[in-house]
Amino acid sequence: MAEETNSKASQTSPRKLSHDTSKRSHFWVLEMLLQRLSSLDTKQDDKFAHILNAVGEFGTFQRRLVALTFIPISLSAFFSFVDYFVFTAQKPYCNTSWILAVGPNLSMAEQLNLTLPREPNGSFLTCLMYLPVTWSLDSIIHFGLNDTVSCQDGWIYPYAQERSLINEFDLVCDKKSNWDIVQTIFWSGILIGSIIFGFISDKLGRYPSILLSLLGLIIFGFGTAFVRSFHQYLFFRFGVSQAVIGYLISSVSLASEWLVGKHRAHAIILENCFFTVGIIFLTALAYSLPHWRLLFLVGGAPVFPLIFYIWILPESPRWLMMKGKVEEAKKVLCYAAYVNKKTIPISLLDKLHISSKNVTEASVLDFCSNSYLRKVVLAMLCVWFTVAYNYSLLNFQRKDFSTNIYFMMLIPSIMNVPAWLGCIFLLEQIGRKKSLVLTFFQGCLLCLVSLFMYPEWKSIFTLLVIFGEFSLIASFAVLLVYSVELLPTVLRTTGLGLVTLVSAAGVIMSLMLISQDESFLPSFLCCFSATLALLLCFLLPETQNQPLFDSLPSSEHLTTKKRPPSLEKTDDVTDGYITKETATNTILNATKENFNSDSFSSTRHTYEDIDS
Repeated sequence: MAEETNSKASQTSPRKLSHDTSKRSHFWVLEMLLQRLSSLDTKQDDKFAHILNAVGEFGTFQRRLVALTFIPISLSAFFSFVDYFVFTAQKPYCNTSWILAVGPNLSMAEQLNLTLPREPNGSFLTCLMYLPVTWSLDSIIHFGLNDTVSCQDGWIYPYAQERSLINEFDLVCDKKSNWDIVQTIFWSGILIGSIIFGFISDKLGRYPSILLSLLGLIIFGFGTAFVRSFHQYLFFRFGVSQAVIGYLISSVSLASEWLVGKHRAHAIILENCFFTVGIIFLTALAYSLPHWRLLFLVGGAPVFPLIFYIWILPESPRWLMMKGKVEEAKKVLCYAAYVNKKTIPISLLDKLHISSKNVTEASVLDFCSNSYLRKVVLAMLCVWFTVAYNYSLLNFQRKDFSTNIYFMMLIPSIMNVPAWLGCIFLLEQIGRKKSLVLTFFQGCLLCLVSLFMYPEWKSIFTLLVIFGEFSLIASFAVLLVYSVELLPTVLRTTGLGLVTLVSAAGVIMSLMLISQDESFLPSFLCCFSATLALLLCFLLPETQNQPLFDSLPSSEHLTTKKRPPSLEKTDDVTDGYITKETATNTILNATKENFNSDSFSSTRHTYEDIDS
């Protein structure tokens, strides 16, 4: 009986094995066809991914567009960090030139020795002087002066080697300007500018927003060299910070909407690498020029050739389509194809249309009413705030490493380049979401540990701060690419403006908390915001290898992992070798055949078992 059972098993095993192998192969083919159909749906949903393939994914036109963003972003870095070099420390002394009326041949050392009181350590006081008298020089030398008074005729800087804002506007003693106030004014401008230019770019277009930003760099950047008071300087810094953030938001959106796939992330990251080029240019120029006005004149002069952007900068075709300007979008695309020496098929170009019902007016209120945008923006706001807050804390701690301002600016800026470039590898290998979680968690952890580190462990503390900044710069690079891909075209720059707003708030918050003696608040906010941001990161969808989407209704489809329809659909979109209709029919036929085959096979096996 056992032998009969084994004999039946040996007879049926090859047949079942062959059937199972055939079945697995059949389902593998079906799975491949389903993946192909999904790819067709994705490309059909994003007509621009299809058209830009015909225009040229990264041809001469796109390379020129990306290169055009490099010069303004370098100048933006120059105007952003120039404060570090125009507030160089100077040793002031009260102007006591009154004694020269009775002793015109006195040297500077003798003049200071006779007219200035000294501190207990022997150095001269900077904010007090002896009260002027009408005595003779011999009497002053013999009896000395006793009555002190605050500086009455201004200050002198006998040992200053360069002209800075401090000795230009006498920002000493009771006029001493707080560095935190200057930085707060600058970041307040970024906060306001992110709202204004985010709105302008979405309403008027990327092209006019960029031109307005460049005009702001000319007026408030180059024009800073001609200010006549410190309050005017603060006003111009407030204006130039708005122009800087306006250009960053608009240029990133414009470049990303002209590119597809991996080229989009590469362009955004390379553009920010040129931010480091601007810092290197600033450091070299500040080291060479001894006058702060010359620094603004020479460093700001390259902004004038950017006037030619009026004629050479294109508008975003995606934005034009969302505003119903179909003919303008076609002209821009045809010009790009001409530069790339490509030809767009007429049949494909004719399909580029949008119905009037899809031309919708979006506003910032949609970030609250739209369920997808509400979830995504909430997560991004928390992450952007935490990255900016923690990086500002680490940057403040780094000031204690070196008193040389050139070294403090140059070395960390150069180290940021590998962080930016390394993100390209991360984004391509593990995607946007995992890259953000990895870099963000590492940066926040190092920042939190550095806040509790003992000051005596200076070498370990230095490494923590440097690697913490490195990780947070990488997370900022990933976050910028991720944010562009998560937001729809109609509200892309408005959304980028909102996240930039909260990042500016994070920097201002860190400046406020650092100035306090309490060390518990910075640590608590760092831990709380990092934990909350990490939890919210898991709510974000993955956008790697996904096309950009344009309209508001389409954004809700991402919550169910469906690609949104960017433009009006057509039924006869083809790609490569098969059409959507062909793939669908193939799958249906294959499924039917598989069903019939399985039914017949099971019936035959039943009869064979009965016969046996």
